[in-house]
Amino acid sequence: MSAWVLPDHTADVLPSGARLIEELRRDLLDTARSYGYELVMPPLFEHLESLLTGTGESLDLQTFKLVDQLSGRMMGLRADTTPQVARIDAHLLNRQGVTRLCYCGPVLHTLPAQPHASREPLQFGSEIFGHAGLEAELEVMSLALDSLRVAQVQSVGVDMADARIVRAMLANTPIASDRLAQLHAALAAKDSASLADIARPFPAAVRQGLLALVQLYGDGKVLFEAEKVLAPSALLTTALSDLKWLAAHLEGAPVTFDLADLRGYAYYTGPRFAVYAPGAPDALVRGGRYDEVGAVFGRNRPAVGFSLDVKALVDVAASRPLKAAVRAPWSEDRELRSAISTLRANGETVVCVLPGHESEVDEFQCDRALVNHGGRWMVQPI
Repeated sequence: MSAWVLPDHTADVLPSGARLIEELRRDLLDTARSYGYELVMPPLFEHLESLLTGTGESLDLQTFKLVDQLSGRMMGLRADTTPQVARIDAHLLNRQGVTRLCYCGPVLHTLPAQPHASREPLQFGSEIFGHAGLEAELEVMSLALDSLRVAQVQSVGVDMADARIVRAMLANTPIASDRLAQLHAALAAKDSASLADIARPFPAAVRQGLLALVQLYGDGKVLFEAEKVLAPSALLTTALSDLKWLAAHLEGAPVTFDLADLRGYAYYTGPRFAVYAPGAPDALVRGGRYDEVGAVFGRNRPAVGFSLDVKALVDVAASRPLKAAVRAPWSEDRELRSAISTLRANGETVVCVLPGHESEVDEFQCDRALVNHGGRWMVQPI
C-alpha cells in the first residue's frame, strides 16, 4: 500500500477547508464565551475506565483502545468529550454553584457515524452543570442555535424528545437489558413489526402505548395527542409539560417532536434535542439533559449540554471571503523590513514574494502591494 494512503474515513484537511474550520472554531468558542462558558482542554486519551464508566455500550464500541507503555494499563482515545468535562466539573473544579464549560477538540471513532462521515470529528460542545431547572435546557438550546447562526447556517429546525417518556411507560414492566436495547432500536427506527414482537409479553396498555409512540412525531399537536393515547403517569405528565414549556420559550427556529427518537438513550435523563439544516445528512447538533453523567466521579450534579462536529458544520455553513493581504517583494532593505513588520503588527497579512518565485497563495486575497515611491515604502491597491 502506498505510504500516502490514509485509513478509511480519515482525510487531510487542505488550506481552504482548514481556514474555514479554524475560523468557525474561533467563532463558536467566542459565542460560547459570550454566554459565560469557560474553555477547558481535556486530554485526547485517558484510562479506559475513566472514559467509559457510565456511558453505555455504544461509546465503548466507538472507542479506540491501546496499552499504556508507561503503566501497562488500558487506555482509550476519547470518542466523546462530555464524560471528560463531567470529570473536570465533579473532581477538579468541584464548585458548588452553576458551572458553564465549553471545549473544542478532536475525537476518534472506531466506525463512522454516517456512510461518508469522518472518524476524526472536531467536536465543539458546551455543558452547564448545577442547575436542574428548564432554564438550563433553554440556555443550551439557545446557545446551540446562536452557534449555527454565527456559522450562517440557514433554515434550521429543532426536533425534541424526552428520555423519560419511555421510562414512564416501562416503569412497572420488567425487561432484560438486551431486550431493552432492542426495544429502543426498534423505536428509533420506527420498526413497528419488531416493536410488536418485542412488546408481545408486555401488558396490553404498555404494548399499545409503545406502538402508538412510533406515530407520535410532528408539530406541537403531537404532545396533546400523546396525553390522549399514552397511559397517564406523573413522570409522563412532567415530561410532556417540560417539552411544551421549552417549545414555547425557544426562539429562532421552528420546533417539531419525535417522541420515539431514543438515540443516545444511555446518556439522557430528560429532554433532548437535535438541530437539522438543509443539506446536512444528519443532525448538526445533538444535546439534552444527562444528570447522571457525573455520578461515577462522585458528584451526581444536574447537567445539560450539546455538541457538534465543526468539520460537518463547514459543509453547510456559508462560504467566507478570503482575508485581504498585502504582497511585498523580498529584500534586505531595512526600510522594507520595517514597513512589513509595522503592517503585520497592525494586523495586516503580508505575503513576501521570494526571489525567483511567484507566490502561490490560494487562501489570501492580495489586493494591495508594498511598493517603493521616492525611497519610501507605501501600500497601494493592485
